[in-house]
Amino acid sequence: MPRKGQRITAVFQGSFDPVTFGHLDVIRRAARLFNELVVGIGQNPDKEQLFTPRERLELLLPHIADLPNVRAASYDGLTIDFVRECGAHVLVRGIRDMADLNHEVQVANLNRLVGGVETVFILTSDQHALTSSTYIRQIYEMGGGDTSRIQQLVPANVAARLARKLGQTPGPQRVRRRGRSSVHRR
Repeated sequence: MPRKGQRITAVFQGSFDPVTFGHLDVIRRAARLFNELVVGIGQNPDKEQLFTPRERLELLLPHIADLPNVRAASYDGLTIDFVRECGAHVLVRGIRDMADLNHEVQVANLNRLVGGVETVFILTSDQHALTSSTYIRQIYEMGGGDTSRIQQLVPANVAARLARKLGQTPGPQRVRRRGRSSVHRR
């Protein structure tokens, strides 16, 4: 338990590839709970990253500029080591659904066991429960490179950078087979 007057620093870690309105919602809400919040942009070894850590940081910074107790940094290695480097003892994780919760509880227990780091879960707001960086990239790429399809999911600077990074990709090609329609990527 924090002592009276003790400042609490938390880390909200993710790959943020790209940053979404869901991420920003969790950041703003967590900023109200802790004295300082560090947004840690890490690498997910299980996913191929679209944006470099530096690009992800550049995409995030304009959206936290008005939050005086929030800063962001990219890092390599274990999250628990980054948490220690920040002088934090708390990790913040956003939970969208039961699948997230199941996975995050396992990771939270490991982080506590191995690194002595506690985890605080913040449930995402209803409008962001289906928001996923992976889905956003798929919608953009398979939807013909139409940024209007992702404008409710990501800030304008992110949509523009996705367009520059991925270019205008052709939409799905519909192929008729035995009276049924199926979708194939080119």
